Amino acid sequence: MLAVRDAVAPALTPLGAAARPDRAELVAFVTDAGSETALRDGLIDAGVEELEIRRGGIGAAITAMERAPTPRVLIVDLSGQEQPLTALGNLAEVTEPDVIVLGVGEVADLDFYRALTRGLGVREYLAKPLTRDSVATHFAPIVSGQKPIAAGMLGGHMISVTGARGGVGATTVAVNLAWHFGVLTRRHTVLLDPDLHMGLAAFMLDLQPGPGLRTALEQPDRIDALLAERVALPAAERLHVLAAIEQLGTETEVAPEAAEQLLEALRRRYSFIVADVPFAQQKVNRTLLDLAHQRVLVMEPTLACVRDVLRLLALQAGPVQPRRAIVVLNRASSSGSLTKSQVEEAIGSQVDVVIPNLPRQLGNATNLGELAVTKYGAFRTAMTDLARQAAPVRVLDGVQPVAGVAEGGGLRRALSRMFGRLA
Repeated sequence: MLAVRDAVAPALTPLGAAARPDRAELVAFVTDAGSETALRDGLIDAGVEELEIRRGGIGAAITAMERAPTPRVLIVDLSGQEQPLTALGNLAEVTEPDVIVLGVGEVADLDFYRALTRGLGVREYLAKPLTRDSVATHFAPIVSGQKPIAAGMLGGHMISVTGARGGVGATTVAVNLAWHFGVLTRRHTVLLDPDLHMGLAAFMLDLQPGPGLRTALEQPDRIDALLAERVALPAAERLHVLAAIEQLGTETEVAPEAAEQLLEALRRRYSFIVADVPFAQQKVNRTLLDLAHQRVLVMEPTLACVRDVLRLLALQAGPVQPRRAIVVLNRASSSGSLTKSQVEEAIGSQVDVVIPNLPRQLGNATNLGELAVTKYGAFRTAMTDLARQAAPVRVLDGVQPVAGVAEGGGLRRALSRMFGRLA
């Protein structure tokens, strides 16, 4: 049985180490297209390149292993098996003793998981539906022989949104993504804008920030009290905003450990933290990028953005980031720009989310104090796609009605908001 083999199996070796010419590195057998996509994307994102994915369950795996050398890593789909434990025993009879077996299936039960991983020597098991994030977190370290991704601080999932250059729409993406989580899918969400002087996140949600965020960053020992009393501004029932609008020229001295303590406090309260984090050498920005569970990079289809996205993709991943940054191509198909295929060829990886060129619609939404995700179908589709990719679990497809939410009040109210704040 696999359990006996696991007891005597050598320690994990990196992918490709001491490879035999007749032995594949990784072969996967899965029964559905969604699992195939999640496996491929999750493993490739984590740097695993030598993989072969075939359609079929554990029965197909047994038949194939009777005729071919055993791969170093074998992923098998147990879906539809009436006796999955027996099937794994049959698989053990036709595979080599040192094979690393990873399982996927439809059963999401702790006793079943223990039976596989403790009783039969399956190294890891994931219940469907698979996601790219779960594959990169749980399967990729085993396949590549690396240490598992650290769990980090308990609590909410943090997503950083960074523009390749100024003006590419990163703040618009961050604000609307936070609205999607907090209002449309009703998850407790906070939108964090660390730019104390020029941030636009609160303005786009018609909020007037106070001095609380600056005080929290300068005096992190007061963070808990400040969060409860005055820092988090309600934009909706389950969406709050942390932002500031300090006078230009005001000096701020952010404490070195402030960003970490702020995130620790936010993760205790919110399911999602969406941070609009421009790339800058300030300690707080770099800390937010490093501690994010998922980075999102927003770019336009220009050569300048291609250059800067390549530099941002080359940044070392943080301790809780199992996969590469999600690349969002904004203003796609705009006049005189690069095509999506040209962008992907230039950056050497796929574009994950495409936002069509909507200059009039998005400009009107910003000027009128409205949320584009509530008004424009093409933009809402892109935000839904981004939310599904950035979240650690599947985000519910059903959303709440948006009529009458964030109406903004038209141009007169928008002008009043702006000039009232500048007064």
